[in-house]
Amino acid sequence: MDGFKGKDGYSVIAIVGGGLAGLCFAIQAADKGYSVALFEKETYPCHKVCGEYISKESWPFLQGLGLNLASLDLPHINQLQVSSVNGKSFSHKLPLGGFGISRYLIDKLLADIAVKKGVQLFTATKVKDIQYKENSLGKGNFSIHAQPLSDTGASTNFNWEADVAIGSFGKRSNIDLQWKRDFAAQKPNKLNNYIGIKYHIEVPYPDNTIALHNFENGYCGMSKIEDNKSCLCYLTTAQNLKNNGNSIKQMEENILYKNPFLKDIFTNAHFLFPQPVAISQISFQPKTIVENHVLMAGDAAGMITPLCGNGMSMAMHASKLAFEQVDLFLQKRITREEMELQYKKKWREQFSTRLSTGRVIQSLFGGVTTSNVLVSTMRLFPFLATPLIKATHGVVF
Repeated sequence: MDGFKGKDGYSVIAIVGGGLAGLCFAIQAADKGYSVALFEKETYPCHKVCGEYISKESWPFLQGLGLNLASLDLPHINQLQVSSVNGKSFSHKLPLGGFGISRYLIDKLLADIAVKKGVQLFTATKVKDIQYKENSLGKGNFSIHAQPLSDTGASTNFNWEADVAIGSFGKRSNIDLQWKRDFAAQKPNKLNNYIGIKYHIEVPYPDNTIALHNFENGYCGMSKIEDNKSCLCYLTTAQNLKNNGNSIKQMEENILYKNPFLKDIFTNAHFLFPQPVAISQISFQPKTIVENHVLMAGDAAGMITPLCGNGMSMAMHASKLAFEQVDLFLQKRITREEMELQYKKKWREQFSTRLSTGRVIQSLFGGVTTSNVLVSTMRLFPFLATPLIKATHGVVF
């Protein structure tokens, strides 16, 4: 594109992390004619720990990227069920609702769209560092140090130069540790030492319902995805696993089965994975939105508690907010400093309240007494549920 002059005569955007935020940003940038490189350590398709429920606030945005959601015959979800540790439950209609789709499917579809639109995609490639430097004229750019991953172990590291860098590398990465980001350096506490476990299962279950089932020191979400499968994904403390000999199966039988809803699911469902997909050291602590001049998006910028069901939409919306500012910067309509400040401001306006509300609600989950009080209160005063749900979600963007 003429008029966008960078080091090599063209403005280049580099995106580290090819999850929802990174892929959506890449497609938006490619649509505007920018040269884009995207680095992802996995290959598509792949399974990731995720509740796989997307709020309908994202539907028009995804359609606008070129993803024909209507053709996928996805389950539409408009009902919420919540159960306490001992199995007391309530149900409530979702104000906006959502739809179910696996990360295995949606990430691959978005990656295909990105490549078709000209994005240079480096899969099975680990980014070891992102360095920002300025020349004597004050012009800054990034050097991406990358390593292709190979089964044989033989690989050649390479560098990639970019004018703008986006950090969408997920909940916790080697770069977080390299940069000594505050949340990664914290000692284990009640906000930063969770584990997530995910299965795909087949079991009779209504298409329109997402459930949140409490158990001691955790909760489990379940909802339908494509092909009549269900996603079963739970969050609990690392201590819960440790107390059960670090055995996931033992923990499920000793802890999760105490909730009759979960016992019924685990004993009657057909499990489609030979082993669950798992992740550890999940943190809900606040994170920096811009670090070393890299704009963070998705879970790298801040992770909403899974019970809110809004993480996937937040990642996509953040990519839109970030690209709007990057586009202005690359058109030389704002400075880099203004781009960073405006992105931080827009991000906080959209997401800060959702994150803090999510942390408060999560404090009521996973306890025998608190989950019973929550469910009993919602059964007595169902009108309270709608504002709570709305406080953790946005509007159509």
